[in-house]
Amino acid sequence: MTDRTAPAAAAARDEETIEWEVIVAAPPELVWQFWADPARLVRWMGTEATLEPRPGGDIVVRYGNGAVMRGEIVEVDQPRRLVFTWGWEDPAEIVRPGESRVEVTLEAADQGTRVHVRHLGLPTPERAGHAEGWDYFLGRLLEAAA
Repeated sequence: MTDRTAPAAAAARDEETIEWEVIVAAPPELVWQFWADPARLVRWMGTEATLEPRPGGDIVVRYGNGAVMRGEIVEVDQPRRLVFTWGWEDPAEIVRPGESRVEVTLEAADQGTRVHVRHLGLPTPERAGHAEGWDYFLGRLLEAAA
């Protein structure tokens, strides 16, 4: 069983933040691996990833369309919380590396793990596209980790 909460209600609270909550049918320790292990991360997001799950470590996700997301790990509390910066390498993109932040919180739930994702610091023209992207990729996480 999965549960999705759309980002719209959360976005209304803070105009630069979009957020989701999903229930993944797996324990937090396993769901954590889908965020912290590059081989598992690319099962639901991107085609290639580099990730050093430690404060100051790099996170780079390459997508099939050539886009590259680059960030830095800010906080690691395995298997409960991962925080990293987020931005696009392409200079034509508005959100550049380090200009926004993603907070992922994992909590045991009756049906598995409650995954709460907050993406902060997104300018107005970028929120809808990032919301669509997170909705798509969190749906893939539900399938990959279950």
